[in-house]
Amino acid sequence: MLQALMRPKSIAVIGASRTPGKVGHAILENLLKAGFEGTIIPVNPTADEVLGLRCFPSLAEAETSIELGIIVVPNKSVMEALEHCARAGAQAVIVISAGFKEVNAEGAELERKIAGFCRSRRIRLLGPNCLGIINTENKMNASFAAQMPKPGHISVISQSGALCTAILDWSAFRGLGLAKLISIGNKADICETDLFTELAEDEQTRVIVCYLESITSGDEFVKVAEQVSMKKPVVILKAGTTAAGGKAASSHTGSLAGADIAYGAAFRRSGVIRSDGFEALFDSAMALAMQPLPKGDRIAIITNAGGPGIMAADAIENMGMQVKPLEHALSTALAMKLPAAASVGNPIDVLGDADPERYAVALDAALDDETVDAVLVILTPQAMSNPAGTANAIIKKLRGNKPVVAAFLGGRDVMPAREVFLSANLPEYSSPERAVAAIKSMCEYAVWRNRPPRVVTRFPVNRRRVERIMSRQRRGGRREIGEVEGKEILKAYDFNVLPGVLARTADEAVAFQEKIGAPVAMKIVSPDIMHKSDFGGVKLGLSSADKVRDAYDLMMLRIGRRCPDAELRGVYVEQMCRPGREVILGMSRDPQFGPMLMFGLGGVFVEVMKDVSFYLAPITHEEAMEMLENTRSYALLKGARGEAAVDLHAIADALQRISQLVTDFPQIEEMDINPFIVHEVGSEPVVADARMMLSEG
Repeated sequence: MLQALMRPKSIAVIGASRTPGKVGHAILENLLKAGFEGTIIPVNPTADEVLGLRCFPSLAEAETSIELGIIVVPNKSVMEALEHCARAGAQAVIVISAGFKEVNAEGAELERKIAGFCRSRRIRLLGPNCLGIINTENKMNASFAAQMPKPGHISVISQSGALCTAILDWSAFRGLGLAKLISIGNKADICETDLFTELAEDEQTRVIVCYLESITSGDEFVKVAEQVSMKKPVVILKAGTTAAGGKAASSHTGSLAGADIAYGAAFRRSGVIRSDGFEALFDSAMALAMQPLPKGDRIAIITNAGGPGIMAADAIENMGMQVKPLEHALSTALAMKLPAAASVGNPIDVLGDADPERYAVALDAALDDETVDAVLVILTPQAMSNPAGTANAIIKKLRGNKPVVAAFLGGRDVMPAREVFLSANLPEYSSPERAVAAIKSMCEYAVWRNRPPRVVTRFPVNRRRVERIMSRQRRGGRREIGEVEGKEILKAYDFNVLPGVLARTADEAVAFQEKIGAPVAMKIVSPDIMHKSDFGGVKLGLSSADKVRDAYDLMMLRIGRRCPDAELRGVYVEQMCRPGREVILGMSRDPQFGPMLMFGLGGVFVEVMKDVSFYLAPITHEEAMEMLENTRSYALLKGARGEAAVDLHAIADALQRISQLVTDFPQIEEMDINPFIVHEVGSEPVVADARMMLSEG
């Protein structure tokens, strides 16, 4: 618990200043202006009094205990201030001061020292290099921000102090209240997961909003965020996700899996609502804080203008939700109450001259309809419009069982309506698209909250066989696991691998072909050649002994010339698989979040279109199916346009087996099964090629 940070009874401001404009002055002034009711102790060796409070030259001379210390002194003096706070019994400190790891190595070392000191004294540390904390519940503004928000139900965690001040200014302009605002700065101790846990139990907080540039511990983040998301929504704006990691990936999966992909996978697993910008961050937060969750994704639109209604309908369908007509009996009854020219479909067009009562009648009908899960009310200010009166009429009809959001387009004319909505906890947006995006975030969160319990299947496998192959690779000093050993590993996890043999001579290749029959496939085997087809190292459909012999000789000769330094171990001769749909299954181990599984359609779909989906391991069967559904090519797999459907559950089964493999063996850093050939329902898929990369350790 962070009681001493969130709700202290006594606060010392070490570095309190008499000079307006100084940070130490602003923090003390903010505590007083906000009406903090606990004890405040200013500390400044050159002042006897600051802002009417007795000031002490040091905390030791105050001869009193404190719960929270706020340190606003040069970085070199922070350690001494911490020692004084510890002797005064502080249970938490906020280090506002900058000049730590954000500037140089010397600052980073100083930060490690102050964090270590706080740990040794069991003092929780917020910062350093932060704005501070605001808690409207107990009238505490322990920050140097210029504004104190009014009480509300959204709590904000931000790694950027500057963004905190922007949020405060924006919320004041919108009249939106906040519960808590916490600037975490460098996160030397207290980080986002500590605060998630704290705010999950905070009665004032309904929604947690977070701006992050980094995550302290990926595993811990996913675990805590998932637990917290079951209690209340977490909405995150994650910045700094365009760098794709510091290594050159050698697999398809590794090259496609960047930092942004990893964060997206982590957020999906943990139920976090991801925002793609500042406006969207609070658009979602307001809807989630103010309205009940929808039971489905069927949206009714009420509008006084055709154009915005069409815009809303387009946005709803583009975001994967539904626009359906009202039930026949309700639309018939509604038609009797509206003008003849009105439309009682969906959108419900109440016409440009609609008064508040007409809106109220339409809203009643939408709320009565069991096939409607949420309602979007749109108004464009026309000569006959009464925006504020309409807002009041809408509020009176709310029942609390379905979410209702508004999009009143315009500026000056609709401002009174926005104030009415805000005072009644009904979210209002400046465009239909923003309103629909907010509804979409509610629907996605509702689906996640109502998902079945996660059950990860454990398959019977031969781990000892894999351990022996891994040990052999390590003893040989090899990180790359090529097709031969890769298929042996997959066979141990019950993947279907067709008969094949490593031929070291043309005679061996011919003998095997004669044993299993034609046609066969032949592929070069070399630890130095990962993408065999790029070097002419793959020959398919060889139907006779002469073709096999010629292919072997030509492959060894030409590749030997093109790659003179490559170690050529021979050619893998394998029974040909019957034609089917080629897909790719893979894994790349993210340094922060661990193994990320990948699925996509093979060929141009992965090479050019990058039509792939990712999910964090371990996965359930439902999550494996979701991976398939999240690709644009899913319709092809289901059998669109006359194509035969493939066995989707067999692909999901294979993804779960990969999930188990890479969880069992964390030394596997990357892997691809490409292609994985799938057929009609009931037919076993085939591993046509596979490769893996082990970690350096």
